[in-house]
Amino acid sequence: MSFRLTWLSSSLLLLALLSACGQVSPAHPPTAGPTAPAPTTSAVRSTPSIQPTALQIDPNSLRGIKLQIWDAFIGSAATAFANQVALFNTTNSWGIVVYPTAYSDYPTLSDAITTSITSGGKPDLVAALPEQVLAWEAAGAVVDLNPYVSDPIWGLKSSEIADIPAVFWAQDSVGGRRLGIPAQRSTDLLFYNKTWAHELGFTHPPATADEFRQQACAANASFRAGTNPQKYGYGGWVVDTTWPTVLAWMTAYGGGVAGEGGYHFQSAANLSALQAIKKLYEDHCAWISTEPTPFDAFAQRLALFVSGDLAEVPLAEESMSRFNNRDEWTVLPYPGVNTSALIAYGPSYALLTSNPVNQLAAWLFVRWTLSPDNQINWIKSAWSLPLRNSVMSSLGNGLSGQPQWEAAALDVPFLTGTPELASWQKVSYALEDGSLSIFRTNLPLAQIGSVLDQMDAMAQELSK
Repeated sequence: MSFRLTWLSSSLLLLALLSACGQVSPAHPPTAGPTAPAPTTSAVRSTPSIQPTALQIDPNSLRGIKLQIWDAFIGSAATAFANQVALFNTTNSWGIVVYPTAYSDYPTLSDAITTSITSGGKPDLVAALPEQVLAWEAAGAVVDLNPYVSDPIWGLKSSEIADIPAVFWAQDSVGGRRLGIPAQRSTDLLFYNKTWAHELGFTHPPATADEFRQQACAANASFRAGTNPQKYGYGGWVVDTTWPTVLAWMTAYGGGVAGEGGYHFQSAANLSALQAIKKLYEDHCAWISTEPTPFDAFAQRLALFVSGDLAEVPLAEESMSRFNNRDEWTVLPYPGVNTSALIAYGPSYALLTSNPVNQLAAWLFVRWTLSPDNQINWIKSAWSLPLRNSVMSSLGNGLSGQPQWEAAALDVPFLTGTPELASWQKVSYALEDGSLSIFRTNLPLAQIGSVLDQMDAMAQELSK
């Protein structure tokens, strides 16, 4: 299961609870001790020589420190993280032991951390969404990582920071404080059947919104030229109203949802984006699927385009194999008027306030996960975007032989981040629910502006 699915599967529950003015109750998760040893290779640095540092901590005090980390990794990412923890526990020079606790999803993790901050028992480290970390920062529970990043002994070199894509590095820096370090980043993409598009007469993927419409409508026209009226609605794009998709469309059209410390859904660019995708549906160039995922439709050539998370590429491959479809396909950013766009999302590591020694030990684990060797192993297992620019050229015959992953990694320049507001963890669902209502009620194009007004009102309410 992808990161996008576990995040989005929580949205219906959260929206229902919001409408009832309730709150999500914290759940008691399973707790795991140190995992079994993983491969014997190590990218951990040797113990630094004992000397004064900006943090003024004796390295000997790190020996045998036990750390608690809470996370909500799922699927292949959960397995990759367990392997990372096992490798660190068995190879780090300080004898630091990390004990992970896994939560089923990010809302449940958020509730557990919020409760632990007020009642005690919070972990040393958490892998959570940047907007969740912002909420805990307001409670004074998050450590500013700037002193750790810049420390001459324990920190990151300037070349290491420059090797992290700027869009990822910026997502955890707010008001001059560094609240986190990227742990995993993914994005929502367009899955595109190149072979079918070539048969329809198109020699290259769509680079603009107009080209996207042309190809989507041509796919539908190929069904309407047939003799089976039951298939006249197929072809084109399977409508997707999850917030990463809608926000990507808005951004590609020159819009967005945040600015000046708040939300601004009502704009000409956002309206144009929503009207464009609704017009696709009205003209039969997009259609609504009731299946859990769109990949079977993609594999059966019922849709030229579908939307999905990078981690869902293996699901699409499985569908293609099951339907014996050997078409060549790739992944694309969302094309707009003058540019294309993708939205970067995913958890970051944040240190929660404890004591100087535990905080440094937690930082050392975070720093270790960013090493190129560890990033290569992580990406191969977790189907994530690379957190180091240099990793792409180091993969050899690993994922660099996987064309869809390569295409996604090359699209990193199109990425933008999510709003740097704690309320985004709720407001994102307002964007999703409002977008869904446009199709659920088959709203006329002229009335879509009213939905943006409703989104603004809901965002203002949820931000209080």
